[in-house]
Amino acid sequence: MQKILLIQTAFIGDVILASSLIEALHEHQPKTKIHFLLRKGNEALLQNHPHLSRVWIWDKKQAKYPELLRIIRQVRAEQFDQVINLQRFASTGMLTACSGANERIGFRKNPFSFLFSKKIEHEIGTGKHEVERNQMLIADFVGSVTKQPKLYPSEKDFLKVAEYKNQAFITVSPTSVWYTKQYPADRWVEFIKQVPHNFMVYLLGGPGDVDACEKIRLDSGNPNCHLLAGHLSLLQSAALMKDATMNYVNDSAPLHLCSAMNAPVRAIFCSTIPEFGFGPLSDNSKIIQIDQELACRPCGLHGLTSCKIGSFDCAYHIKITEMLAGL
Repeated sequence: MQKILLIQTAFIGDVILASSLIEALHEHQPKTKIHFLLRKGNEALLQNHPHLSRVWIWDKKQAKYPELLRIIRQVRAEQFDQVINLQRFASTGMLTACSGANERIGFRKNPFSFLFSKKIEHEIGTGKHEVERNQMLIADFVGSVTKQPKLYPSEKDFLKVAEYKNQAFITVSPTSVWYTKQYPADRWVEFIKQVPHNFMVYLLGGPGDVDACEKIRLDSGNPNCHLLAGHLSLLQSAALMKDATMNYVNDSAPLHLCSAMNAPVRAIFCSTIPEFGFGPLSDNSKIIQIDQELACRPCGLHGLTSCKIGSFDCAYHIKITEMLAGL
């Protein structure tokens, strides 16, 4: 029986997109034992996943190299047939190269790719989606059919959010790690003010987003707007998003939660562009962005901590009426 390790120790959205490989491998080789290595803090995303034999956790807050050596020893002891590295960074490249697997597959950009048994080009900016880029790593196993990312909230997760589904509702995930990926708070306030009164509005986010979301709620003055940021897990948020009339997100992790649940979504792109390959994949999805070219856009692959020209035109010129058209 084959045993495969997938490595994706980056952020929440990256793990979600990597889940498409789990789906493809399981469909093609249902008896294969699939393991997944991720960073500590993201393990809840793959909780109760029916196609995974084991989730490995890398605590990146520990001493970097001792922790890496510990994981390398454990991985080698597992004697994987294939190790598939979805990242382009040195630490996971070293792990892949030292894994002892018969096949060591990853992207050519990885500094240790010269020790891989197979290397794949990773091109950003051509319009190819990250899911397609990742799928190229396993094309020899499963062919050219691309699977969608997928998460598996439990029955308890759905029961947790059932009380919020008693009437029509939308969700808004207004924050992002990167400032220029984040639609401005005052614009979210204006949007929420204009949401029809027959909709409940639920603000989503993690514990670190509570204050920002609460300020948006208060400033909007909308009595149907409620704070759920910090009160729901990632899978509970996904379970809620699945049945929303619409979900409004930035170019950030909640966008990919929607893709994994095939939930309706309006994805707002400010400083980044969909051509990087991180757009929505839901059947009912639309990208909302400025309708004119700006010399400064995109300002970076991941956005910046501030607008380098000060005006943040890529966000403030987005039309709220276009967002409301989704309702």
